[in-house]
Amino acid sequence: MFVEGALPGEDVDFALLRKKASHEFGKATAVLNSSSSRIPPRCPHFGVCGGCATQHADSRTQMAAKQRWLEENLARIGKVGAQSLLPIVYGPDWGYRNRARLSVRRVPKKGGVLVGFREKRSTYVADMKECPVLPDRVASLIPALKDLIEGLSINERVPQVEVAVGDNATALVFRHLLPLTEKDLSSLRRFSKTSQTHVWLQPGGPESAQPLEPADSSLYYELPEFGVRIGFRPTEFTQVNFAVNRVLVSRAVRLLDLQPGERIGDLFCGLGNFSLALAAKGAQVIGLEGSASLVKRAHENAKANRLVAQFETLDLFKQGIQPYGPFDKLLIDPPREGAVELVKSLPDAWPRRIVYVSCDTATLARDAGILVHTKGFRLAQAGVVNMFPHTAHVESMALFER
Repeated sequence: MFVEGALPGEDVDFALLRKKASHEFGKATAVLNSSSSRIPPRCPHFGVCGGCATQHADSRTQMAAKQRWLEENLARIGKVGAQSLLPIVYGPDWGYRNRARLSVRRVPKKGGVLVGFREKRSTYVADMKECPVLPDRVASLIPALKDLIEGLSINERVPQVEVAVGDNATALVFRHLLPLTEKDLSSLRRFSKTSQTHVWLQPGGPESAQPLEPADSSLYYELPEFGVRIGFRPTEFTQVNFAVNRVLVSRAVRLLDLQPGERIGDLFCGLGNFSLALAAKGAQVIGLEGSASLVKRAHENAKANRLVAQFETLDLFKQGIQPYGPFDKLLIDPPREGAVELVKSLPDAWPRRIVYVSCDTATLARDAGILVHTKGFRLAQAGVVNMFPHTAHVESMALFER
């Protein structure tokens, strides 16, 4: 039984929401005795907005639950256990969310345009006035965004605003389903200047996004430990939490234990988040990625940082990496689907070590079972990373050794 709004050790009254064959979901309606870990939620929209799930629990309780969830999935799905646990990586609890997709909907009964995350278990847009997990400079713009979009000629055809915060600038990408008028464009340019944000327009898919104001908009984030600056478009994938990402990259490089002359494969390399840090430490890096546009961006970032690294486009869900091998060590950072076909195809001779960064403990556990039970690895270490405070999302990292 999973009870939303309850904490370990508490007695609660709850309402049943959903029944399945092996488990049920409920929602706490009253807390009869409170845990010492319970704290007042900081956000006034908590409980209605679907963006956060656990603001009522302190940070250590949240992370202990995520660590336990990782261990349970490894045992239940992969039938494996880590020989030791990595220390939990903590980061800022508030103002950390540098990427967000804010939904937009015009609801005349509620006064016009609403901007925010969707409500829990609903397609409705939460009527947000603030958001403490967004950086302050973004959260403070929510009321102004409502007024801006309400004043557009196509205010009912703007379904979302994507937020991308870099170390140098904040970009807002306005998705619009109908053409904008000259008056609309003037309003958006004026908003860019008064809010000190970069405004982008997206009339179609992510690849259609282009800057409006300023015309030469560019974003980047830095990895100071490695002296690396990584450029990105606001619609390209980057980690949500820059502070924790810096620790994540540092730990991954340390766990790989680079030695002179080793060849390292960075699989699902994206725009070079791990590859460039590895290259800065002197590794011979080959980054493999399914998105040609991200591979192009990784090349550009390597050149801009005067680093030597090879990047190739490869569908890692279907194609093996043997043509690019052998690799001494691998870093694998797949999307939620995991890397099941990839780990199945690994040869017996290499690599000696794998660092696996995961955003889904279930697919990590599945792939860990294959690596341990059929590929001759041991799960040396595993642990969780506080990438998404106050949510049920679990970011984790595991070290496998031959």
